[in-house]
Amino acid sequence: MTAQRLARWGLLVTTLVVALTAFAGGVALVIGSLDSSLATVLSPPVEYLEGSPFDSYLVPGIILGVVLGGVHLAAFVLVYRRHDRWPFAAAVAAFDALIWIFVQMMFIPFSFLQAFYFALGLAEAGLVMLAL
Repeated sequence: MTAQRLARWGLLVTTLVVALTAFAGGVALVIGSLDSSLATVLSPPVEYLEGSPFDSYLVPGIILGVVLGGVHLAAFVLVYRRHDRWPFAAAVAAFDALIWIFVQMMFIPFSFLQAFYFALGLAEAGLVMLAL
């Protein structure tokens, strides 16, 4: 198996995992912000948002689902279709994930999920470099 083929398969897996979980997480945050009875189950405590520009998880949930999930879904489609720009799309997705986690860690205390998604973002960046 060539390095580019290995990188492509790795990116197919990572971009799809991030896309699906970002959509699910975004929906959970939006639902949790709209229904206070579900907030403890579907979203972190609102106190974590103190010092941030947000009063609830509604906007972060939309951003998570639409931006992070959408960019990763677009990257997945381009990688899957072997579009000429698939390495660029995958690089954008990798940096999108890393930026999301960096910003999130400024407000939300450390959790295993942050480490997991940071590792996925780094893996995506590494796979892009391998593909190039």
